[in-house]
Parts: sequence; C-alpha cells; structure tokens
Amino acid sequence: MKSCLIVDDSRVIRKVSRHILESLEFSVEEAENGKEGLDKCAESMPDVILLDWNMPVMTGIEFITQLRQREGGDKPKVVFCTTENDVAHIREAISAGADEYVMKPFDHETLQIKLQLVGMA
Repeated sequence: MKSCLIVDDSRVIRKVSRHILESLEFSVEEAENGKEGLDKCAESMPDVILLDWNMPVMTGIEFITQLRQREGGDKPKVVFCTTENDVAHIREAISAGADEYVMKPFDHETLQIKLQLVGMA
C-alpha cells in the first residue's frame, strides 16, 4: 500500500484529502504544519506528500526545501495543494522540488489525475 502525508493547516482540507486518498487505497498520515510534517518524514518517509503553501510555523516552500536536503528526501512525490495560482508561485514550487501542483478546492478526479501524473495512482 502506498503512503501519503498530508501537510496542511486546514482540518477540512486534510479530511477531504484523506477521504480521496483512502478511496485510492493509500495509507494516510496528517500534519498540520511543516515542522510536524518533517518530524513525520523523519519517522517514516511517505511515497507522496500533499503540501499546503501557506501554513503557520513553516511554509510549504520552507518544508520542501528542508525535505529535499534530507537523506531520502528526494524520494517522495510532492504535490503542492494551494490557492496560489499565478505562474510565479508555480515556478517557485517546481524549482523548490515539487513534482506537481493542484489548485484548491480540488475534487477526487483532479487529485487522482495529479497522482497519475507523478506515477502514484
């Protein structure tokens, strides 16, 4: 079973994402900020990370920058899930190490397509 870590400060987004991912047969862990997310990655590196951009404690960009510098941190596929939709933000996310980008709010089909694009669905 593939594993996914949802890093998002919104409980609603985590709940919706978990429901979609579990229907796609992922095991799911949650973190409400980037620091908690990095701690969970240190315990067990997931196959996929759904990552919010704007969070307290540590932003999504700070999270992915630190993740990619860690041993094994190059392995997870990272999909940014955010309301930021301009080209500059997308470019920044990709150059920081993101594999894909999905706009909030997203539905089952949209997330499944993004996971297929990164080879995880």
